Amino acid sequence: MRSRKEEATMTLPKTSQDRQSMKSSFRFLSGYAKPHRFTFAAVVFCALLGIAADLFQPYLVKIAIDDNLMIGKNDYNSLLLICLFYVGLSVCSLFFSYLQNNLLQFAGQNIVAKIRKDLFTHIFKQSMSYYDRTPSGSLITHVSSDTETLNQFFTQVLLSLVRDGMTLIFIIVLMYHLDPQLTLYSMIVIPIIVLIAVSFRRYMRKTYQLSRTQLSQMVAFAAENLSGMHLIQAFHQEKEQNNRFMERNHSYFRANLREIRTNVWFNRSFDILGNISIAFITWVGGMAVFDKTIEFGVLYAFITYIRQFFQPINNITQQWNTLQSTTVSLNRIWHVFSTQPEVKDKDQVTSIAVADLKGDIRFNHVHFGYLKDRTIIEDLELHVQPGEMIGIVGTTGAGKSSLISLLCRFYDVQEGSIEIDGTDIRDIPQAVLHRMVGLVQQEPYLYAGSILDNVRMFDETISREEVIEACRLVGADTLISRLKDGYDSRISERGSGLSAGERQLISFARIIVFKPKVLILDEATANLDSQTEQLIQTALQIVAEGRTTLVIAHRISTILHANRILVMSQGQIVEEGNHAELIALHGYYEQLYLHSQGNVVSAPTM
Repeated sequence: MRSRKEEATMTLPKTSQDRQSMKSSFRFLSGYAKPHRFTFAAVVFCALLGIAADLFQPYLVKIAIDDNLMIGKNDYNSLLLICLFYVGLSVCSLFFSYLQNNLLQFAGQNIVAKIRKDLFTHIFKQSMSYYDRTPSGSLITHVSSDTETLNQFFTQVLLSLVRDGMTLIFIIVLMYHLDPQLTLYSMIVIPIIVLIAVSFRRYMRKTYQLSRTQLSQMVAFAAENLSGMHLIQAFHQEKEQNNRFMERNHSYFRANLREIRTNVWFNRSFDILGNISIAFITWVGGMAVFDKTIEFGVLYAFITYIRQFFQPINNITQQWNTLQSTTVSLNRIWHVFSTQPEVKDKDQVTSIAVADLKGDIRFNHVHFGYLKDRTIIEDLELHVQPGEMIGIVGTTGAGKSSLISLLCRFYDVQEGSIEIDGTDIRDIPQAVLHRMVGLVQQEPYLYAGSILDNVRMFDETISREEVIEACRLVGADTLISRLKDGYDSRISERGSGLSAGERQLISFARIIVFKPKVLILDEATANLDSQTEQLIQTALQIVAEGRTTLVIAHRISTILHANRILVMSQGQIVEEGNHAELIALHGYYEQLYLHSQGNVVSAPTM
């Protein structure tokens, strides 16, 4: 789903859209650069002094040739003074270039680090629907590759634009001072330079965009396969996925070659143009020296300057690709920043003390669908009493997980409301709501780090003693104490090395330390063996004590002792009651129960 701003932009002609997007992107970047404006001013000042020191060196040689050597003057003191002055200018050029580079690096690295931090934070603020439609590989590319391109802009492109741009201006001034006519001859090439730049610009941008798109798709595909590696190996899909990766890799390879060929033609055309210009000026200037209309030192200095004139142009053109990539990357980063979360806190929110929460939950005529034209939950009414345990069963697509996602406010209802203790959850700050509602998923996510940090989720305000007590209550303490370093044992990403039951027990311990009043279990025992499930059931009883608990059950045995069991189908509650009452109905729940017990019955359908 597009935001209103994006929909309005899509109606613009493509050229207008590109211009507007580019202006907005660079306005966004200028906001980050503004605090460093004095540093950039110092960079320009150092560049000015460094360039002046560089460009006066050929002029000194011109003085030595015309005022000493060509007239037969043997003033060694003057030559020595010129040489010392030449060395002094070289030292000054080195010093100011060093200072300029360091200042620019300092400002550029600070800006990019701030953008990267803000980008990561902004992505975390997005609603769940954003992650549904945005590949994780694309987000990884934005945080890593695109921000690194901005880094290259400050360290390479901006440096070239400042230093080489000022060098061109200084060279033209010095050339005009030496000989206005030769300068005019030299300027003949400027329209040709502009023509080449304009001709290549759009094509180079197109080739770079194609290359970046292919790279993003390849990274997204690789990230997707790494996440699902167990499934790939289980179904022996290594060869097939490798072939699909090779197709994307080959597409990126061809796009890269196309981009490189374009750059080579672009840069070499300037080399040829520079060599032709030097040959032309040498011929014209040489004839002028023979006619004695200019001095030989002037011709030497002029040829040196004309060679230096094409060097900054070549430097700038070599950065053209990086400038194009910066424009594309900056545009992509800006589009991420311009995407606002669909689920937002209101300006006026209700203050609720989590400790005083009872856990009374009401679903009032709730309508919801992930797409506007497809309803998942329709006119759902439900009241859960404080401290009540509710089991939820139903086939895939019945709306069980959608119900839970709405209670966690991963998505907003389209009609109706959801209340906790009489307060609409849309009036509660999301940070507070997520401390009120604890979620244990089918596959609990563990981070690379210690078990201690995974239980308290890196919250240093939660003491080690609280973590140990929580693990003891859910029965994880015995398992953890067998590890070499106990609670300080390091685990890798997703908790590899721990069994499914051990990972689930750690997720239950999280609930204990964070003390939510509402507990949600989303098929938390679906992938466990019977013995481990019994261990989890015991932990569940401890964790659920004093909490309103909603359990989405894949196994009926998980919810046999629930106060109420809801049977869902097509987004509606079709049966409701405890286990005995539902069995007595001889309806859909009975079919589910008998099927789970291994009795020969047809799979329940509705």
